[in-house]
Parts: sequence; structure tokens; C-alpha cells
Amino acid sequence: MKVNQTAEKRYGLLLAANDSEYVKETYGGYFNVFVAAFGEEGERWDLFRVVEGEFPDMNDLHNYDGFVISGSPFDAYGNEAWILKLCFLLQTLDSMNKKLLGICFGHQVLCRALGGKVGKSYSGWDLGLRKVKIMKDDSPCSFLDGLDENLPALSIIECHQDEVWQVPVGAKVMACSEKTGVEMFTIGEHILGIQGHPEYTKDILNNIIQRLLNNNSIEKTFAEDVKSKILLAEPDRKCWGRICKSFLNAR
Repeated sequence: MKVNQTAEKRYGLLLAANDSEYVKETYGGYFNVFVAAFGEEGERWDLFRVVEGEFPDMNDLHNYDGFVISGSPFDAYGNEAWILKLCFLLQTLDSMNKKLLGICFGHQVLCRALGGKVGKSYSGWDLGLRKVKIMKDDSPCSFLDGLDENLPALSIIECHQDEVWQVPVGAKVMACSEKTGVEMFTIGEHILGIQGHPEYTKDILNNIIQRLLNNNSIEKTFAEDVKSKILLAEPDRKCWGRICKSFLNAR
């Protein structure tokens, strides 16, 4: 699946989840959701459904400027064959200094592949909108340039039970929240992991909440509480989009 065959820059989406019926009907699939959130005019984006065993050709990796690793219902610390193959791919791309942007599961599996530790959150589900404090002053990064210095925190959609326990050696924790200690980490200028979902819209989140409720993964009172809070606030999608685009496009 490709967008703009004559593009200057080329990116790959490593999709670690199957498209939900809602996302297929409303957006045409998660690929379109990610490209709409992170893509720029004049870029080429390719889709690899790694959850189904579809991976980029190792001999073609040098032709890419970077890759985005999506969220997933699977555990990043699992030992399914495709997860182990994904870890090897990420290690290879890291050695090539390719841009790697990990989202939720992607953030966690990126951490695992590069030597960190991930596991179940001790505080249970983080579902809904969460204020994330970005520690910009501690370690300036070019992709954070332009953020309002007076902004105390950015709101992001969260949907996870697992979290990063320990970042890899050489990584810097760039954001935290009252729920999660590692909301964002970087390694150099080519690795960025984000625990939340900058690409999600509130309608996608509401559909996920309903599906979790339907399969008894969450309690009804919890679901209703999350839904009511979502009505009262908005995620800072434009700010997160700028951060991700700036990261992917920076040389």
C-alpha cells in the first residue's frame, strides 16, 4: 500500500494490530489514520502488517527515512514469532540510525528491543485522556522546538495495560504523568517512543472502550466514567502531530 510514488521521503508503518471494523468503515484502516496524523505532502508511506507476518525486505531498508510502530492488543514482552522478528528488525534499523517512532505497543517493543524492560502496569488500565508533562528543559530536542514554554502539560489519549519499566541504556525519559513514569523517551535524535496515542481521535477511543466493555475486559462503571470525562476535554492532537512530524522529518 503506497502513497505518492514520486515522494522525496519514504516511511513505513509497521502495523501491529488488525483493523477494527469501525476504523475500516470510518477511516479505511489504521494506515490512513497514521498517515493523516503524521504524514506530509510529498512523502511516500508503505504499510507492513507485521502482526500478520508481513515485514519489509531487509535489502530495502536503506531506502527508508524511518518507520512508525503502531499500538497493538498484544504484549510487547510476548514471545510470538512476529514480535521476536519485529525486535530484530528494530535492532537492525537502530544500527542503521533510521528514524523510529514507537506508539503505545510500539513504544514498549522499541524499548524491549533496545535493552529496556516492559511489563504490566502496577496501577492497572490507563484509558482515556491523560495530562503528560514534557521535560523539555532537561534535554533539549529539535523536535520539541516551538512548543509553548508556558504549557504545563499536553493532553493525550491513553489506552494501555502495559508500560515501560526501565528504558534502555543511553535513553532519556522526556515525559511522565501521574499514572505512568515513562510517557516518552528518546535515544539520540533517531528514536522516539510515546506511550499515548497522538494519532487517535475521540471517536476511535470511544469505540475501543465499547469493545473492551463488550468482551468484559473492563467494568461498566469504569467505562462510563472514562466516557463522561472524554466529553469534557480534548486531546492536544495538533501539538502531538507537530512533535511527531518534526521528529520524523528532522535530519
